Amino acid sequence: MLNREVSEDSRRVARAAARWLALIESGEASERDHLALQRWREVHASHDQAWQKIQALRSRFGGLPAELAMASLDRPDQGRRRMLKGMLGFAALAPAAWLVSRELPIDAWRADLATRVGERQRLTLADGSVLDINTDSALNLDAGARRLTLLRGEVALKVAGSTPFVIETSQGRATLGTGEVCVHQQGDSCQFSVLAGSVQLQASTDDTQVLQPGQRVTLRAGRIQSTQTFDTGALGWRDGVLMANDQPLGDFLRELDRYRPGILRWSPALESLRVTGSFRLADTDQILDLLAASLPVDVHKRTRYWVTLVPREKIA
Repeated sequence: MLNREVSEDSRRVARAAARWLALIESGEASERDHLALQRWREVHASHDQAWQKIQALRSRFGGLPAELAMASLDRPDQGRRRMLKGMLGFAALAPAAWLVSRELPIDAWRADLATRVGERQRLTLADGSVLDINTDSALNLDAGARRLTLLRGEVALKVAGSTPFVIETSQGRATLGTGEVCVHQQGDSCQFSVLAGSVQLQASTDDTQVLQPGQRVTLRAGRIQSTQTFDTGALGWRDGVLMANDQPLGDFLRELDRYRPGILRWSPALESLRVTGSFRLADTDQILDLLAASLPVDVHKRTRYWVTLVPREKIA
């Protein structure tokens, strides 16, 4: 009976957070409304947690398809503008409705630890192990049992002590003693990269492999798909740095997009340009400005959350 009451209370708080989000995103919220929201968040820790999590969901699902939104914005007809405003409102409400529906991934909503788009966290566990959580990630952690379940996103774990530590994903699990591993789960695939020590990998189909430092394995459909070496510079995110060494611009932008809320688009003609450098993730707008300064690229910003990169026009 108690579990049912807790579940109902969680849904009630989630629905309240959804209503607050709809009001704030409507553009009609007054200063009094903003103050009331602040008071509601301060009433109980669960209220503030619900607000933070629904904001994270809004960052992930709040965008409209560019063709639809641009077609409406570029026409002066007021009826079309009203229609777009209504759809933007729906886009803000969609994650809230999804959140409280039966299709909701309750495990991610109730995760022990989660980061928003662009947010990173570093935690030192009681045993001295260091856990880095990358952008837009969620996980459950039982430090006492030395077990971590990655629900989505990316983590890096530097394990202290000799007792094995287990990292579980939907595709398989990694077991390691003293060592360091990075795990990235995205869609239907998962990558395990070993920086130090050895890792016992077991796919959900029972395929097994022992990984050594410098090896990366990709799992898909619960099977080991490939094993390759990897560049440790790709893990610069732990120190807030995005590194590129003669990298195709398209690949670089796809990685940068993980750290930016909103819409980031670019012309296919830019895909093969090359990028080299170290970029601070604390300011992704500055990264875009640096790209424009060093490459034949123009950055068009409708808003901070809607950015398009196009080839720079040659001046005759």
